[in-house]
Amino acid sequence: MLRVPYAELESALERSLLAEGFSPDRAHRCAKLFAETTCDGVYTHGLARFPRFLATVRNGIVNIHAKPVRVSGIGGLERWDGGHGPGNLNAWAAMDRAMTLARTHGIGMVALASTSHWMRGGSYGWQAANEGLFAICWSNTLPNLPAWGTTTPVLGNNPLVLAIPRPGGPVVVDLAMSQFSYGTMTQYAKRGAQLPVPGGYDTAGELTTDPAAIEASQRPLPIGFWKGSGLAMTLDLMAAMLTGNPGTHAIDKDPLREYNISQVFIAVDPSAVASPEELHQIAEGILYDLKQATPIDPARPARYPGEQTLRLREENLRLGVPVDPEIWAGIQ
Repeated sequence: MLRVPYAELESALERSLLAEGFSPDRAHRCAKLFAETTCDGVYTHGLARFPRFLATVRNGIVNIHAKPVRVSGIGGLERWDGGHGPGNLNAWAAMDRAMTLARTHGIGMVALASTSHWMRGGSYGWQAANEGLFAICWSNTLPNLPAWGTTTPVLGNNPLVLAIPRPGGPVVVDLAMSQFSYGTMTQYAKRGAQLPVPGGYDTAGELTTDPAAIEASQRPLPIGFWKGSGLAMTLDLMAAMLTGNPGTHAIDKDPLREYNISQVFIAVDPSAVASPEELHQIAEGILYDLKQATPIDPARPARYPGEQTLRLREENLRLGVPVDPEIWAGIQ
């Protein structure tokens, strides 16, 4: 891996998007989301995903000029249509709208139809938490996860994000319904490395830590076995029914044709029910108790979701953002 200054990474991505016909403001926001994702250490959904994103722009799946529009709503609940626009720009706009609704109603919820891959889902949790709001959001995906007890991918590994604001740094969990996302497995396979724990089944039906074998079988393991399978199904049902989209089964299995995705964005303004001091005291008490847990490996104490992100962000801003040399050469 090479290290490049953050500003140089963001600028290179922005130039690429401008060359594809993005307007300057949209190129800047889109590039910033990709660059921040890479800087935060989520390499699989940052620069590594950028070439695929450009491919969906060039094949017409992503309409770079489309912006989400409001379809209907009442109170703090609204349905929007993304018009197959860039997924991260649509998601950012949807969470921004949910945050606006939350500041008026205490809670805001936007169901976004007809959008494309949102890249790093955690970005929109950080977006809200950095402004002092709680957030919950999720997306369905193309079929890439077998339902428990089956061998056929009929569910999506539908990522779920929960974010909690905190002065010392938000607590943000961003997880797929598969034990490892496909992007993570691809990165392990590229390094010739094994997964730290079994992540799915091989073509013989045996649990394995071999990421390439899992990709070949298309049988990743749901988190919590049947529980993850059930959660993936219900997230798809809720997202599809609230947006009016048909659901995962109607999304093309080709990653370069993944569109008509459904997403839900919920923001909660806690100022209506609690003081900042009360919120801070509760959060610090919970995290302090976590830090008292005896680690299995003394060199690896317990950490809360998002803590590693803050550390990697600081390190990468200081030393330069790690980038894949081949992808970086292509971008430049």
